[in-house]
Amino acid sequence: MPYPIIDSHCHLDFPKFNPDREETILRARKAGVIGMINSGISLKGNRISLELAEKNEDIHAALGLSPDIGREGSDKDIDAIIAQIEANAGNAVGIGEAGLDFQDCKTNEERERQTASFKKVIEIAKNLDKPLVVHARMAEAEALKLVKEMDTVVYHCYSGSLETMQEIVDSGYYISLATLVCFSEHHQALAAEVPLENLLLETDSPFLSPRKGRNEPAYIVDSIPVIAQLKEMEPAEIAKAATENARRVFGI
Repeated sequence: MPYPIIDSHCHLDFPKFNPDREETILRARKAGVIGMINSGISLKGNRISLELAEKNEDIHAALGLSPDIGREGSDKDIDAIIAQIEANAGNAVGIGEAGLDFQDCKTNEERERQTASFKKVIEIAKNLDKPLVVHARMAEAEALKLVKEMDTVVYHCYSGSLETMQEIVDSGYYISLATLVCFSEHHQALAAEVPLENLLLETDSPFLSPRKGRNEPAYIVDSIPVIAQLKEMEPAEIAKAATENARRVFGI
């Protein structure tokens, strides 16, 4: 019997799903996935996310701007995405992903540019009272300083330290654990410690597959027994809590 679960972060708009997008969605439903938050990161990705949400009752759009575009995109490209997010936010359940990825930033100038773009997205989420989906890599604490005035924040695919995770949780924000938890000891350590009331689950598909090949929303079910064992709980309890949290965060 599948556990009803919401994949709180996936990228069904990505080209890797072009050959079998509809079949992928059907496999997710069959596996017990009752909702998918599709996170756009570009002009085209946001548009496709909105289209997917319009066509499928169980797919919900989040509109974002990737840290890569924030770092290396032209002002024109960034402004176009910001305008798109503002214009279409009414049809989105969240804003993001957006954030800081210092792994690829080579200079202070790149960090500053990326930070400036992130601040623009934060402002939209704050003004529209929408949950903010944060991408933070090697910059988890820095991102937290910027989002402190937000009511609802999700750290998607959290991979930072236990200490920063505790600060995020103490702020009342959410930790979304990807299917990395199936094979990464660090993410298993995070899963053991994150409070159930702050936990979301995601695939970040097509990335981070717990199985051979491309990841997809159906594979989120692999995370549930792993986290249940780490927390010494029943899988159904984990799925129920993560699903209720996702419903509360995204209003679905």
